[in-house]
Amino acid sequence: MKLDHKTWAIIIFLMGIVVAVSYTVGRKQATVTAPAPGAGVLSPGTKLPSNHPPLSSSPVPSGQAMDAATAVAPGIANKASRFTHFRVGNRNVKGLLIDGDYVWIGTSGGVIRYDIKTDSHKVFDNKIDGLISNGIFHISKIDGKLYVGTYGGGLSVYDMDADSWKNYNIPDGLADQFVYDVHKTANGDLWIATWSGTNRVKGGRLDDPESWTTFDVDNTAGGLPNRWVYALEEGRNGSLWFATEEGLAHYDHGQWQNWKHSDGLGAPYDLVKDAIKTTNDPAAASKHHAQNKQDQGLQDVNVAYNPNYIISLKVDAKGVVWAGTWGAGLARFDGHTWKNYTTADGLPANHIFMLYLDPSDQLWVGTNHGLARMKADGSGFEVLTAADGLFADNVFSMAHGQDGSMWVGSFGGVARIAASGD
Repeated sequence: MKLDHKTWAIIIFLMGIVVAVSYTVGRKQATVTAPAPGAGVLSPGTKLPSNHPPLSSSPVPSGQAMDAATAVAPGIANKASRFTHFRVGNRNVKGLLIDGDYVWIGTSGGVIRYDIKTDSHKVFDNKIDGLISNGIFHISKIDGKLYVGTYGGGLSVYDMDADSWKNYNIPDGLADQFVYDVHKTANGDLWIATWSGTNRVKGGRLDDPESWTTFDVDNTAGGLPNRWVYALEEGRNGSLWFATEEGLAHYDHGQWQNWKHSDGLGAPYDLVKDAIKTTNDPAAASKHHAQNKQDQGLQDVNVAYNPNYIISLKVDAKGVVWAGTWGAGLARFDGHTWKNYTTADGLPANHIFMLYLDPSDQLWVGTNHGLARMKADGSGFEVLTAADGLFADNVFSMAHGQDGSMWVGSFGGVARIAASGD
């Protein structure tokens, strides 16, 4: 029996009620000489809805992640860099936000607020009003409030001053209860990426039903090529870019346009097939993914490869669009020309889970086999793995602290990398 994502939303919600949440969050340090045993990514189906691509064939055994690290990061730090680990248990860290003395950590078991100064933490989960699902995919701070996108529980907003949560879901105008990204544009509108299209909330007025609009495949005449929207980014002149399961979409003053693998998105299969070690193909578990691959003529490819499937998205200061694909590497688009980067160019893997632009607009790439920073001249990448001090080799999220420290979220925990010179 194949379950659609609405059914899985209900299952995940019910599971969240009965599953206890446990964390050990705090500073732990040691010297790293090798990766932790079993370090890798989340096993297929664990913590994720059935439609979501499996992340690895090798689960991470509980308790086998590294406790801490002090190691040299070749090419990234000029001298030994301190790695401090924060364990969150058998959970993936999909969202990170640093706000003053607090680090907000979005996990598949709720939201953790970690106090840097006191080395203490507080857990927010579905036991409180307004946070329906423990599965957290997105965290951001907008207008002084915390916006949390969840798996199956809609959008939850935390008013920090009032210490209260409020949930927004389908009855309020939300396109879908799976929320993957939230962004406030320069004109004050709020955009929300979901599994059933994208919402625009005029002026960010969430409590005004008339302010909500949903854009999907039908009402954009296919301009949004697929209803599964995983990320959105604001480009130049107020235009919007969307990462979908069938390519990259662009919205500019009412006009939609999209690009797919046939236009240059993602590396060809022949170029990356030898680097793809997992046969966990989403098409084997989902009719939707199977149809997606068949439409591309990839029905005979039974490994984790789909060049149209964009998992992560960023737009840099120059307006260049960066798209992370499912097995087809990192794609660069300047509005006219595509260029694809793969393991042949120095990436640690071709499954791009996360893209991050640091305060200096340098691009960081989170993969299933490590974290890479693109060299300033674009000639290659500098790579960090668990052997260098990351908590695990899969990288889902990233943030920078005001002190220059770098925080990296993986399965099982977070690694803090002290700024050079600390």
